Amino acid sequence: MPTTFTVYILRCADGSLYIGRTPSLQARLARHAQGQGCQYTAHRLPVTLVWQEHHASWETAFAREAQLKRWSRAKKEALVRGDIPTLKQLSRRRARSAPDGDALRA
Repeated sequence: MPTTFTVYILRCADGSLYIGRTPSLQARLARHAQGQGCQYTAHRLPVTLVWQEHHASWETAFAREAQLKRWSRAKKEALVRGDIPTLKQLSRRRARSAPDGDALRA
Protein backbone atom coordinates (compact mmCIF):
# COMPACT_ATOMS: atom_id res chain seq x y z
CA MET A 1 0.00 0.00 0.00
CA PRO A 2 1.53 3.35 -1.00
CA THR A 3 2.22 5.94 1.65
CA THR A 4 -0.16 8.87 1.77
CA PHE A 5 0.32 12.12 3.62
CA THR A 6 -2.50 13.85 5.44
CA VAL A 7 -3.07 17.55 5.89
CA TYR A 8 -5.39 18.09 8.83
CA ILE A 9 -7.12 20.75 10.89
CA LEU A 10 -7.71 20.43 14.62
CA ARG A 11 -10.09 22.55 16.65
CA CYS A 12 -8.52 23.31 20.02
CA ALA A 13 -10.36 23.70 23.32
CA ASP A 14 -10.08 27.51 23.05
CA GLY A 15 -11.73 27.42 19.59
CA SER A 16 -8.53 28.12 17.67
CA LEU A 17 -7.55 26.02 14.66
CA TYR A 18 -4.28 24.14 14.20
CA ILE A 19 -3.13 22.99 10.76
CA GLY A 20 -0.59 20.23 10.31
CA ARG A 21 0.57 17.41 8.06
CA THR A 22 1.67 13.86 8.77
CA PRO A 23 2.28 10.48 7.15
CA SER A 24 0.40 8.78 10.02
CA LEU A 25 -2.73 10.62 11.10
CA GLN A 26 -3.79 8.26 13.91
CA ALA A 27 -0.34 8.33 15.50
CA ARG A 28 -0.16 12.11 15.20
CA LEU A 29 -3.61 12.56 16.73
CA ALA A 30 -2.60 10.34 19.65
CA ARG A 31 0.50 12.50 20.23
CA HIS A 32 -1.63 15.65 20.15
CA ALA A 33 -4.08 14.11 22.65
CA GLN A 34 -1.18 13.27 24.99
CA GLY A 35 0.08 16.85 24.82
CA GLN A 36 3.14 15.82 22.81
CA GLY A 37 1.99 16.82 19.31
CA CYS A 38 3.35 20.35 19.49
CA GLN A 39 3.61 23.16 22.00
CA TYR A 40 0.65 25.04 20.51
CA THR A 41 -1.88 22.24 20.95
CA ALA A 42 -0.37 21.00 24.22
CA HIS A 43 -1.65 24.17 25.89
CA ARG A 44 -5.07 23.98 24.22
CA LEU A 45 -6.29 20.45 24.97
CA PRO A 46 -8.47 18.70 24.17
CA VAL A 47 -8.27 18.93 20.39
CA THR A 48 -10.72 17.55 17.84
CA LEU A 49 -10.02 16.55 14.26
CA VAL A 50 -12.37 18.63 12.11
CA TRP A 51 -10.96 18.23 8.59
CA GLN A 52 -8.47 16.09 6.67
CA GLU A 53 -7.19 15.71 3.13
CA HIS A 54 -4.89 13.03 1.73
CA HIS A 55 -1.98 13.60 -0.65
CA ALA A 56 0.23 11.23 -2.61
CA SER A 57 3.46 13.10 -1.82
CA TRP A 58 5.05 14.98 1.05
CA GLU A 59 5.63 17.94 -1.27
CA THR A 60 1.96 18.37 -2.19
CA ALA A 61 0.94 17.96 1.46
CA PHE A 62 3.50 20.59 2.49
CA ALA A 63 2.26 22.99 -0.19
CA ARG A 64 -1.38 22.51 0.83
CA GLU A 65 -0.56 23.03 4.52
CA ALA A 66 1.27 26.26 3.67
CA GLN A 67 -1.67 27.41 1.54
CA LEU A 68 -4.21 26.76 4.30
CA LYS A 69 -2.09 28.57 6.88
CA ARG A 70 -2.29 31.73 4.72
CA TRP A 71 -6.09 31.59 4.58
CA SER A 72 -8.33 33.78 6.73
CA ARG A 73 -10.15 32.29 9.68
CA ALA A 74 -13.46 32.64 7.79
CA LYS A 75 -12.11 30.72 4.83
CA LYS A 76 -10.74 27.92 7.05
CA GLU A 77 -14.09 27.65 8.84
CA ALA A 78 -15.90 27.41 5.49
CA LEU A 79 -13.55 24.58 4.47
CA VAL A 80 -14.18 22.75 7.76
CA ARG A 81 -17.96 23.08 7.27
CA GLY A 82 -17.68 21.93 3.65
CA ASP A 83 -19.33 25.20 2.64
CA ILE A 84 -18.01 25.43 -0.93
CA PRO A 85 -20.15 28.43 -2.02
CA THR A 86 -18.83 30.53 0.90
CA LEU A 87 -15.30 29.31 0.26
CA LYS A 88 -15.55 30.43 -3.37
CA GLN A 89 -17.08 33.76 -2.36
CA LEU A 90 -14.27 34.43 0.11
CA SER A 91 -11.71 33.52 -2.55
CA ARG A 92 -13.27 35.95 -5.06
CA ARG A 93 -13.39 38.73 -2.49
CA ARG A 94 -9.68 38.38 -1.79
CA ALA A 95 -8.83 38.23 -5.49
CA ARG A 96 -10.74 41.49 -6.11
CA SER A 97 -8.89 43.25 -3.28
CA ALA A 98 -5.41 42.29 -4.44
CA PRO A 99 -2.96 45.18 -4.89
CA ASP A 100 -2.33 46.40 -8.45
CA GLY A 101 -5.20 44.28 -9.75
CA ASP A 102 -3.21 41.04 -9.41
CA ALA A 103 -5.43 38.09 -8.56
CA LEU A 104 -4.32 36.15 -5.51
CA ARG A 105 -4.68 32.39 -5.48
CA ALA A 106 -6.95 30.81 -2.93
